[in-house]
Amino acid sequence: MYTALLLGFFIYMTPVKESVKAVFSTKTAELTLFSEAPMENIEAVSKSAYGVLNTDNGEIQFGVSIKSFRFRKSLMQEHFNENYMESDRYPAAKFKGKLNTPIDVTKDGEYEVTAIGDLEVHGVTKRRSITGTIKVLDGRLEIKSAFDVKCKDHNIKIPALVFKNIAETIRITLKGTFSTIT
Repeated sequence: MYTALLLGFFIYMTPVKESVKAVFSTKTAELTLFSEAPMENIEAVSKSAYGVLNTDNGEIQFGVSIKSFRFRKSLMQEHFNENYMESDRYPAAKFKGKLNTPIDVTKDGEYEVTAIGDLEVHGVTKRRSITGTIKVLDGRLEIKSAFDVKCKDHNIKIPALVFKNIAETIRITLKGTFSTIT
């Protein structure tokens, strides 16, 4: 009897690891697009992409205003918004998916992850599997990813006149620091 009471006391007093679940977000993720072409490389950067990650269920979302991309040449920016992306008609690009790997936000470390979900660009949604890394550091998450988007997959038309100036596949790079939502 005494042994049972003692065992019960120790079980009761043993701390149960309390799971830390949190929602992390950013409004200042950096999204870069890069087109390597024979005539000229084209690069644009947005520093106002948003993102949300729920570490409880692995749901992740990203979005960016198309007009927030900045180019080296203003004429490139104008053509990008008016002729290719039609940003008045399709103002944002979005990704909504779920991570395949749980993230332990209680300890610093780095995770290789894949997010499977829907990427919407230019009004066309495609199912995608996007790889990246999530680094847990001092209670924040640093998220990085790089992936390719084919213009034809999202009905982005490139006129024959400038076909040599723009690649058919655009490289997208994402990096952002996420903090908990309080």
